[in-house]
Amino acid sequence: MVRDKEATKAKLLEAGLDEFAEYGIAGARVDRIAAKAGCNKAMIYAYFGSKEGLFEELLKIQIDRMIQSVPITPDDLPGYAGRLFDSYQEQPQILRLAAYHRLENGFDVVPEAEAEAYRHKIEAIAKAQLEGVLTAAFDALELLDLVVHMSILAFSTPNATRALVEKAVRRLIAE
Repeated sequence: MVRDKEATKAKLLEAGLDEFAEYGIAGARVDRIAAKAGCNKAMIYAYFGSKEGLFEELLKIQIDRMIQSVPITPDDLPGYAGRLFDSYQEQPQILRLAAYHRLENGFDVVPEAEAEAYRHKIEAIAKAQLEGVLTAAFDALELLDLVVHMSILAFSTPNATRALVEKAVRRLIAE
């Protein structure tokens, strides 16, 4: 029987998303991932090296998808925050994966994909600040952190809405 390596990897990543989002890195079980993917658990080790390797690849893919689907718009930070909020509503697993990563690896260990995305966003905000498009009341990193975390905190509040997130960011950047 001929194996389709990419199809098998995709099935393992899809099964891993639910497993890791539900149980975290330590609580996830390769047996459950393999069973849900319909493959042998040896494939996890063959393709990803370890359960942790599968988690890291999955987190990288999810971060990359988020970056592509919600690009930074320094000239419209309220809209950016609203789109982030929407994306978290549509795919809450990304927040869980990021939380488990930080809990199990420490808050100082940032996935490379996330660090690279942050560098790009900080540069875009700093440029907009230099051009006078955005407030300089906060440095670029502080402003990005506040905008991103408003989207996350609002997501975790039952009565939060996109409109609330956008309103909060508009107030934040008002001069």
